[in-house]
Amino acid sequence: MPSLTNLPPDSQAFFQTVWHIVRQIPAGAVSTYGQIASMIPPPEGVGDVDYKRFGAVWVGKAMNAVSAADNADVPWQRVVNSQGGISLPAGSRAATEQRRRLEAEGITFDKRGRINLDSAGWDGPDADWLAAHGLLTPVPLKKTPPDTPGQLTLF
Repeated sequence: MPSLTNLPPDSQAFFQTVWHIVRQIPAGAVSTYGQIASMIPPPEGVGDVDYKRFGAVWVGKAMNAVSAADNADVPWQRVVNSQGGISLPAGSRAATEQRRRLEAEGITFDKRGRINLDSAGWDGPDADWLAAHGLLTPVPLKKTPPDTPGQLTLF
């Protein structure tokens, strides 16, 4: 069995799937490594438990591959960590560039350097697109439900 911590089996196919999904994220929205991983079925030979543990890491490796090459075809800047933060080393050229690109798209950061996923989080592609590409419904990023007339918010 391959070392799951490094790369997924058939990493090129996995990376291509990640990049295909990331190309769907519209300007002004962000996704997370975990949300992207949640759309991709576990690769053959990888159990659900292992995939839940390593899927987001593998998505990060796919994003690192395009950000390092500054591949303009994949909007790598739109993928952040589960807290809404930039995972690249603070102060690095890549982290500074990611923040600059996101701010140019209208994304704002709080005092801790995080993006509010309730307002900027992506809901994912529509169900038809997901089905056409053999992908799964993404985990939601937004913690607050949409405003429903007549329903009070408790918290």
